[in-house]
This record gives sequence, C-alpha cells and structure tokens, in this order.
Amino acid sequence: MDTPAVPLPEDAREREVLDRLVLVRDQLLLLKRDRTTYIRSQDVLPLYDEAIEQVKALNAIRAETGNKEENRVDKVIDGCFQLFSLFYLTIGRNNEAPAAYALTSTIKRLLDHLNEVNLYSAKDLDSISATLARLSTSIHQAEKVETTDAHHSPYLLELVSKRVERCQQTTKSLQKRLERFGECLLDKHEKIISILRSISLANTKTKFSTSEVRKLRDQLLELGEARTDGEFCSVDGSIPPGSAEVAELYERCLKWSDMVLERKGQIGDQWRPTYDALVTIRNELDKLSLTQAWSLRETDLYDYQRQLDKIDESRQGGNFIDEKGRPADLWTQRTLLYLIRRSYGYIYQLMIQSEPVSEALLPVYTQLQTLKKCLLEVKDSGGVSSVRELYPYSMKLHSIDDMRTDGKFIVNGDIPEGQGSVCELLAECFDICYELRVTAEEASEAGK
Repeated sequence: MDTPAVPLPEDAREREVLDRLVLVRDQLLLLKRDRTTYIRSQDVLPLYDEAIEQVKALNAIRAETGNKEENRVDKVIDGCFQLFSLFYLTIGRNNEAPAAYALTSTIKRLLDHLNEVNLYSAKDLDSISATLARLSTSIHQAEKVETTDAHHSPYLLELVSKRVERCQQTTKSLQKRLERFGECLLDKHEKIISILRSISLANTKTKFSTSEVRKLRDQLLELGEARTDGEFCSVDGSIPPGSAEVAELYERCLKWSDMVLERKGQIGDQWRPTYDALVTIRNELDKLSLTQAWSLRETDLYDYQRQLDKIDESRQGGNFIDEKGRPADLWTQRTLLYLIRRSYGYIYQLMIQSEPVSEALLPVYTQLQTLKKCLLEVKDSGGVSSVRELYPYSMKLHSIDDMRTDGKFIVNGDIPEGQGSVCELLAECFDICYELRVTAEEASEAGK
C-alpha cells in the first residue's frame, strides 16, 4: 500500500493499467474487510481474471517500448497477487498456482534472513524444503492442464515457478553450507541455536525474567563444559571440521545472554514505536497460531505481511536507523530482527497449515477433525465397553451428515470449495465409529 517512493509509470498506457489494477486491489481490500459474509469463489475469480488481463496488457506495452524499469504498477501487481494468493487459501483452493504466491514471498523472506544471520540448523530448512517440493509439484501439474482458463495463466505459472526455483536454489545453498560441520557437531550446533532463540524469546516477553535467562545460560555453560581446550571434539578426541566455528557460536551466544541480562528488555525511546509494533504483531500471530482453526481468515495475514515488509525494508546496510540517522546498538538490532524473523515464521506456519476447505465449510471441517481425534483416542485407549458409549459420537456424525443435500454441503445457496475434503473426513469418522461398534458388539457377545 505504501508506494509513494516508487515512481509512477511514464507511459500513459501503463498509467491506465495502474488505475485499473488499483481498482482491483481496492475491491479486494474491501472484500477482505467484510466480515458479514463468507468469501466465495465467485467474489474472487472475476477480479483475478481482470488482474490477469491487465498484466497481459502491461507485458504487451513493455514488449513494445522495451521498458524494464520497475515502477508503481509493479508494486500494485505484487500487492494484488499477495491478496489473491491469500484469498485462494481462504476459499479452499490451496493447491492452485495463485495460492503459492504469498507463501513464496514469506519463504523468500525467511531464507534471506537465515542467509544474512547465518544461524540456522537442518531443522529450519527441512520444512521449507518439503513445502517448496509440494509447490513445485502443484505448479508442474497445473502446467500440464491444457485450458484457456485464466486460473492456469501461463504468466502466473511462470512467475510462481521462478519464485519457487529461486527459493529452492537458496535452500540447497544453505543446506550445503551445513556440510562444513562434522556429523558429531550438528546436535551441538542445533542446541546452541535453540538456546540462543529461547534467550531471544525471553528477552522480548512483557515481563522480563532474569531467572529464565539464567537457566538458559546455565544450559549453555553445561554444553560448553564438554569442550577440550576450547574446542568441541569427537568421542575419540579428534577435532572435527567446523569445531572452531561452533566454539565461536558458543561464545557469541554466551555474550548475548550477558547482554540480555544487562539490558533486561529495556528498549531505547527512539526504538520504542518499532519495538511495540513488532511485539504486537508477534503476539497477535502467536494467538492466531493457537486458535487458527476457529479464528483465522488467511486474508488477515496480508496486513501483517505488509507491516513486516515495511519495517524489514527500512533497514540500511542490515541495521535500523533512527530519525537522526543513528544506527541501532547491537542489542536493539538483534532484538528487532528476532521479532521480525519470528513473525515471518508464524505467517509461514499459518499458511502451510491452512486447510484446503472454504471458510464457509471450515466450522464443519474443524468439528469433524475434533471428532476424529476423539474417536482415535477412544480406539487407542482400548475402545468402548458398550455400544451405548458411542451414541454421542454417532448422533453428532449423523447431524453433520444430515446437513448435506444430494451429498453436498450447501451454505447460503452456494456449494463452497473443499467438499471432497469434508466428505472424506466425515467418511473416516463413520468408519472409525463402525469399527468401535463392531469391536464392542463382539466383546459383548463373547462375554455372554
């Protein structure tokens, strides 16, 4: 939204495209804010078609003029596709190419930060690597679909495909970098990073706890006692590759704990607005991660993304600069960066945990997930002693089944996306319930 610093297009035709795209973006923002009704596919897809048409027109203009300079129209296109991506998640079309756009943006941010700070473990990359592989498969499947449907627009498929490829290249580069550590050092390296992050979390809590940081520092010292002459060695006493670097990381973490204990969470006045904004974002995303199934509308993530991007991009040479042009001290810089990275991490998790079900069907889907979990727990704990114990589960399942018309869940006259996922989950619950009933009946017959 904040695009004044980016110049307007010089070409009059590009300005026309910009005006039309701004109109699309504004309609999306209005739709995002409307909580009076569920978002439907038919609300989103015509706007998406219009955006694709404008992008085609822009590409044709630039092919003719040879213009390659980025201007405000590019920023608005990015904003539109970020929104479309989150709308696709909201309406349950998670496996289609447009849904990948916002996720690849967040993954790129996370990878850039990991690359910048050079503090990460294999665990940090495993989830990202698996997500990128899934996105790549979805895009390749979409490319094979021979259709004139705008939702398989060659432009968007190529754009998202390139974004995924770039992220995969960065991930592989980061994974290769970990090969510099001997196998026996990986656990220690991961443990130090885990302690460092725990200290950073304690450092940003509303009420600073000295005892919590001291306990974490003691864990670090305990790890350091395993060193020999300042080096982390193998069981046979040899020094594995990367030992000096892990020892250096250990010292950095120790200094960080001392710095945190000294500052006790006290932020300078000039950094207070940025700090408060980042803590608020982090805390709100944390709450969403706990109540996602009931309270998250994926389009809400757009505002968090934009706020974080703005703060992250305000850095100069990697550091934060105050109004007088002075750089932040080391503690402030690390504290603010931790909050930014943690928030991007939450957004990533919320996106990949998004269910392939429209928000109109999400209440039913969530109830079925809870029912399935309860039934599996009953099964794992030995089943039921009588069929009567299954009555509450059976009644709930039949009440949900009765909501269907001709096998479909209809909401306000619409057939929302995600019917297959909900029906499959309903069938699974019925199957588990049936198994439990049969087992209970057999046990009852055997006892006679």
